[in-house]
Amino acid sequence: MSLQDVELKSEYRSLIDNVAKDFYIPLLKQAVIYKRAVGFFSSSSLVEISKGIMGLVRNGGTIQLVASPRLSDEDVEAMKKGYELREKIIENALLRELHGVNTEIEQDRLNLLASLIADGILDIKIALTEKNDEIGMYHEKMGIIADSEGNKVAFSGSMNESATAMTINYETIDVFCSWRGEQDRVILKENAFTSIWNNTEPNIVTIDFPSVKEEIIKQYRKGSIIDPDKKEFGDDVYFSPKPATCWIRKPDNVKFYDYQIDAMISWENEEYRGIFDMATGTGKTYTALGALEVLSNKMKSNLGIFIVCPYQHLVEQWVTDIKAFGITPLICYSGYDWKKKFKSMLSDFRLGVVQNFCVVTTNATFATDYMQKEIDKLKGNVCLVVDEAHNFGAKKQLGCMKEVFKYRLALSATLERHHDDEGTQKLKDYFGNKCIEYPLSRAIKEDKLTPYYYYPIPIYLDDDELEAYNELTEKIIKILQNSKKDEPMPKLAETLLIKRARIIAGARNKLKALYEIIKEQYVTENQILIYCGATTVENSSYIEGKVDEDEKRQIEIVVDMLGNNLGMRVSKFTSEENAAEREMIKENFADGTMLQALVAIRCLDEGVNIPGIRTAFILASSTNPKEYIQRRGRVLRKAPNKPFAKIYDFITLPRNIDEPMYGNNYLNSEYSLIRREYERMEDFASLAENSSEVTKLQDKINDFYKLYYIGGNDYGI
Repeated sequence: MSLQDVELKSEYRSLIDNVAKDFYIPLLKQAVIYKRAVGFFSSSSLVEISKGIMGLVRNGGTIQLVASPRLSDEDVEAMKKGYELREKIIENALLRELHGVNTEIEQDRLNLLASLIADGILDIKIALTEKNDEIGMYHEKMGIIADSEGNKVAFSGSMNESATAMTINYETIDVFCSWRGEQDRVILKENAFTSIWNNTEPNIVTIDFPSVKEEIIKQYRKGSIIDPDKKEFGDDVYFSPKPATCWIRKPDNVKFYDYQIDAMISWENEEYRGIFDMATGTGKTYTALGALEVLSNKMKSNLGIFIVCPYQHLVEQWVTDIKAFGITPLICYSGYDWKKKFKSMLSDFRLGVVQNFCVVTTNATFATDYMQKEIDKLKGNVCLVVDEAHNFGAKKQLGCMKEVFKYRLALSATLERHHDDEGTQKLKDYFGNKCIEYPLSRAIKEDKLTPYYYYPIPIYLDDDELEAYNELTEKIIKILQNSKKDEPMPKLAETLLIKRARIIAGARNKLKALYEIIKEQYVTENQILIYCGATTVENSSYIEGKVDEDEKRQIEIVVDMLGNNLGMRVSKFTSEENAAEREMIKENFADGTMLQALVAIRCLDEGVNIPGIRTAFILASSTNPKEYIQRRGRVLRKAPNKPFAKIYDFITLPRNIDEPMYGNNYLNSEYSLIRREYERMEDFASLAENSSEVTKLQDKINDFYKLYYIGGNDYGI
């Protein structure tokens, strides 16, 4: 609806029409802007201006009010003679007009206005005339009401914003509508108001009095907002408050397992603060929504909820699940026009206009100054849910962990941050104790995840890669030796470590081994995932500041290899595809006939649910447990006709363990690579159905590199 949907007359007379019921309330119900110039400033005029504005408040609108001080002859004379400062005389005159009110409704209306001033929704300025050193009252009465579609209504007349004017005196107002051929009159009124508001109108002085607004807040703000229009005029002329934006209820087709119920009970016992440490694929999202249902029932649905995710695709996935629980969330991140709606929603919650709300956003948007400033204004029952909470330990997000969030829930399969004990501890301190720890081993044992077979594929650096790896290691050690151990790692060392990691991730022999395995066993199969590293292949030499144009992204090479060389139906699945494209890819992949294989980078690390994956090839040699645990979890989700999964993990070793070695000079520089690859292999193998077979390779690597006896360097690199 818009202003055009309101049945309007061209004229309203106060003793014939109920101006509030017939004019203000219906119009402001549709409005987002209300500009009003009135006669004298007083508490009674404030009461009258409040009529109808609850509708505008619900729409996230703003109000500008211009009034004139009621100056006595003594005030004017004092201003002329300069006995006191003009502003002080006016201020005193304004404050004289703020007095107690008699009725409960008047109290409600002034409480509403005071709250709107405090929240920056209503602004008041004072105007008076000044010409030839003569001071006079600004006595114009007019208003402009506008909706979100650009429709405008202007009105003017003899009516003051006072109780007597609207009910006893015989007053009139004339009405002009922008869509009725009266655009020129509307523009004239709006331009006049703008000039007065900006203090650019000739012979009119407009002054802001913050002290007066502070006094209004001090005198009249009493607490939660009650709808004064509904209270005074009844349901027949007004509208009920916005329906709750979230009423959390589990859908009938969702059944919680015992461990999920235990998690909810534990969270409740921890006073609705805690951590859900649950393996990927075991239902963290639904468990969290079940916990929120418990909290919502406890609060009688008087609850605001923030759900924060690291990536946009996770937001979209949460939204799908949230809607199944009866919640209509507001999505907030770049690409959505969310700011006005967000501000309005939080304002409604503060004012008591709505009882609940739900916002789903990304880490980046959540940390913006705009969102944080609005969050700082919140009071009451507000809950913060952070998905993949290990990401929330970064410095920018740590500053967003505020006390305004009375209730808190962190979700993660791997809360511990890699090489960041301080960030991990801050997360634990803020969110509280673990309410559940449901590891991968238990999930597989209890048939909540699919058993798997693990096939580590040893590949070896070629001579160029090995030389580059050792050179980088030597440079890194030298930098660290010249650095103080208590200081952060130098940026150059970090850069070199990243370069070295990319040599491992992009080792050329991985592609050869992948080609042979798929060619021999999987060309006609489907539900295949190839997990690439975010790296390039071809030239792994390192020259600072130089980019080799011959290098190609590993993912592009793999897609070309499978699609063009082996004739398979394959698609990339990365952050480069939009949400709609990814959904289509997932559908085609699930079907099996349209797509055989997905080639992904990091997009699948967190949150993407593709349960049909049967066989995974992991080219990305991550040494970060958070990453490789997430990747394994994606493959182990339950799906029909999926009794087990297969994981091929390409283990990068410096040199061929089947060839004799001469001397031990290389051991220390290569040890960190061996150790980290070995640790990942050991972790994967420990829960695999064929762990005894993997032991043979583990023993072989141990014997070759003598891992039991090598201690490595002091820097763990």
